[in-house]
Amino acid sequence: MRGGEAPPYEVARLYSDGEFAKTLKEQFDGGPGVKVSLAPPLLASRDRATGHLRKREFGSWIFRAFELLTRFKFLRGTAFDPFGYTAERRMERALPGEYSAMIFRHLDKAKPHDWPRLVALAKSAELVRGYGHIKEANVAKYRAECVRLEAAIGQEVAQAAE
Repeated sequence: MRGGEAPPYEVARLYSDGEFAKTLKEQFDGGPGVKVSLAPPLLASRDRATGHLRKREFGSWIFRAFELLTRFKFLRGTAFDPFGYTAERRMERALPGEYSAMIFRHLDKAKPHDWPRLVALAKSAELVRGYGHIKEANVAKYRAECVRLEAAIGQEVAQAAE
């Protein structure tokens, strides 16, 4: 996947649900030697210049590993999920609480002139998209936008000079 990595269980599901193999058979004759480029969160090193996880090539054996990994999706969100301890997963778990606290912080004291800002603040969560370093950058944008909008709440709207 370009531009970041999907969660490991989702990558495993997508590659092992049969659709990928079916598409390969439809497009290629024989048994193509397939390689997949991945940056597994528990195995990949970080690029020194960008800080992004480095992708590695995996041969066709990885498809059997994907099938095995799909059987462990029930671990997601539990203390036994090995991927739940990555920085990205910890950030993902923190975001809903941060969001709720931010919205509730302003609801009681909001004035009618603040309502458009509150709507913009609520919609700012839509900025959080993607996986891996793409999501990380979008979360930074989201948090910066929240700071900007929160600072504007409570400020009177300037009247246009006539």
